[in-house]
Amino acid sequence: MPPLNTPTTPHGKTVLVVDDDPDALQLCRLFLEKAGFAVLPAAGSSEALKICKNHSGPIHLLITDLVMPPPDFSFASGDNEFPHVHGHELAIRALRMRTDLHVILMSANIDKELQGYGIRRGSVPFITKPLEAQVLVSLAHDTLQAPPPTVESLQKESTGGVKGADEWFD
Repeated sequence: MPPLNTPTTPHGKTVLVVDDDPDALQLCRLFLEKAGFAVLPAAGSSEALKICKNHSGPIHLLITDLVMPPPDFSFASGDNEFPHVHGHELAIRALRMRTDLHVILMSANIDKELQGYGIRRGSVPFITKPLEAQVLVSLAHDTLQAPPPTVESLQKESTGGVKGADEWFD
């Protein structure tokens, strides 16, 4: 019997979906659950990192919005285990906790957002908003068939080389 907080699905895949827009989060959840995935929703990166650390079952896929501003700005705290960060940094931090995690980034403006974060088009699975159910589900299945990224491969995606330059903290 699986742990109580581990959703079960026909194909046994759990997806952590992260978006600060409640409507987008709900839409993702609806599309994925209809396709048979178990969905763990998170309203931001801080909540997602807590789920990554504390969820007792596997998390197979992270789907995260690329741009998630912090709810309230405050100065950085170096010892904050669950900071508010953008989606690319969230993926890196989540992979440090769960090395077998697959990743999909999403945003409403693919070229502008990817370029702003120094991510090369096509190097990380990416979906544009507004979301279409068939496209999202197909990309989720395809991404799960490929090897998961490594922290190093995601860090190489960024240009500029300044660690923490794009991070937001609370």
